[in-house]
Amino acid sequence: MKIITVTIIVLMTILSAKSQDFYYAVAKEPTPVLNSPDFEAVFGGSDGMTVKTDNSGLIREMEFIALPGTVFELLGEFDHGNYKIFKVECKEYEYGSELFIDSRFVELKKSRPGERFVALPKKEDIYKVLDRAVGNRYCWGGNYNDGIKKLIELYQPKGNITDGVKNEWMLTGCDCSGLMYEATNGFTPRNTSKLVDYGTPVEIEGLSAEEIAAKCKPLDMIVWNGHVIYVYDEKTSIQSSLSKGGVIKLDLVETLSDLMSSRTPVNDYNSSQGSTFVIRRWYNDN
Repeated sequence: MKIITVTIIVLMTILSAKSQDFYYAVAKEPTPVLNSPDFEAVFGGSDGMTVKTDNSGLIREMEFIALPGTVFELLGEFDHGNYKIFKVECKEYEYGSELFIDSRFVELKKSRPGERFVALPKKEDIYKVLDRAVGNRYCWGGNYNDGIKKLIELYQPKGNITDGVKNEWMLTGCDCSGLMYEATNGFTPRNTSKLVDYGTPVEIEGLSAEEIAAKCKPLDMIVWNGHVIYVYDEKTSIQSSLSKGGVIKLDLVETLSDLMSSRTPVNDYNSSQGSTFVIRRWYNDN
């Protein structure tokens, strides 16, 4: 018991230290952000050949991928000699989780830099990203569909790995909210817990799937706390879904009909009871 107590005290001492005179960091490139400081356990494991996943094949330590220019405040560090794992806070991702990044993805700063400039891309540019993502794999915490090759370089497998493991290792693909987060360059919120209140509500309570589809406009969000589906056009939906094999386009009315077999359409998610969903309109052409 005494040995365990000492270990915890030492660990807390390490975490409480700042990185010399540096207090901030800026992402130089797409930067994986985990809720654990043990990157080597996630990318390699005990045998150096394994990506740590749960029974569903998901890396639960993944939170999101910070886009270039994202600002982090340094809270502490784990020193690994030629690199460090920083414990950080990030204004672009405030969801209550502890956050950790690898120092080799960021540039250190002594004073706080300006936050990343975020502007809504043109609609055609959003659609280019959405179209390119179709057929890609589902990746929990992913929002950079091409994947991060640098993870393979920094945490090198100790032998040959399959293409499937390589894609897991590189965080290739995206999750449901990550699909639009990448398409808008981080303009939309990263998690569904905030998307349920994002934009303005579309009144859908008491309507049929056909009636709801008729009210939808391109890029509307069909969302509840846990998943989001996007209206691609007047006849089509698009989503990244683990159960459906990744990023997929489907008929909009069929998508709504299937959803309404288990969830009820409402106008206000947070004031409703039971299994519900809302539609939020955030993109306006005007």
